[in-house]
Amino acid sequence: MKRDLISIRDLTRGEIEGFFDLATDLKHRLKQNQPHPLLPGKTLALIFEKPSLRTRVTFEVAMTQLGGHAIYLDPQDIRLGERETVGDGARNLSRWVDGIVARTFTHKLLELLAEYATVPVINGLTELLHPCQVLGDLFTLQEKRGRLQGLRVGFVGDGNNVCNSWLFGAAKMGIHFVAACPPGYEPNRDVFAKARAEAEATQATLKITHDPAEAARDADVLYTDVWTSMGHEEQRARRMRDFQGFQINQALVKAAHEDVMVMHCLPAHRGEEITDEVMDGRHSIILDQAENRLHVQKAILVMLLGRPAQTPRQGWFKTLTRIVRASER
Repeated sequence: MKRDLISIRDLTRGEIEGFFDLATDLKHRLKQNQPHPLLPGKTLALIFEKPSLRTRVTFEVAMTQLGGHAIYLDPQDIRLGERETVGDGARNLSRWVDGIVARTFTHKLLELLAEYATVPVINGLTELLHPCQVLGDLFTLQEKRGRLQGLRVGFVGDGNNVCNSWLFGAAKMGIHFVAACPPGYEPNRDVFAKARAEAEATQATLKITHDPAEAARDADVLYTDVWTSMGHEEQRARRMRDFQGFQINQALVKAAHEDVMVMHCLPAHRGEEITDEVMDGRHSIILDQAENRLHVQKAILVMLLGRPAQTPRQGWFKTLTRIVRASER
């Protein structure tokens, strides 16, 4: 049975921890210059309707390091839903490639792609969710602090796709998450309700506020993203006015824990949502989280594309992890 990665909500906490265990192992191998061709002969298709640096490069590099190959498909050549139906495109691709990463303007298109494809489909970003980004962020925090349970994360800015995925990630991993957004820019209500319903089981707390100082208070992590995401460029002038006061600057850093870590999913608009002083300062772990996109996505690819067909669905993360680790003996 094929497995997609559309949302962090679809994963169990144990599966997320399985990703992180394997990512740690793969990162160690890379740092030790140990080859790890765990996906020989596998091919990944990349469909990107929006620009990308980190997501595209890390998935392409990941496939190369895993012994496979990635094919970038220009959106103007494919035009899913225009040149042919999404279903026809998905069924054709499934005959040629072993997995698909898609970055789409609409979340519905990604869901249709996953519905019709018979190979794993990975969400490379939609207007609703960005799960690979937040899985990389969570892995980075676990590396830095040795735990996720009980950490306090203050998100300052737009309640966008990254913020939505953070709500699901925080709920899964027992994190206290406060999002400070200007009025009218809060996270998706349905996402918030679903995440909150899961939070009690892990002792996570989720809160939306309009006060950046409240998000920063006692925060272990301060997180931000651009004020104007891809697809909202026509709103830039209005957003520049509405988001005044929602900048991560030195004053906001001082309101958090003394050892607060600052994160940004990038690209950054320096001087808008974050200052140079903070982005390049001692609290910043922004480049670490960008690097870890590679290691976590390698784990995702191995888990989804490399799963032996005979492995039962329950426990397949642990089974494949044992297979991967046994391969270096």
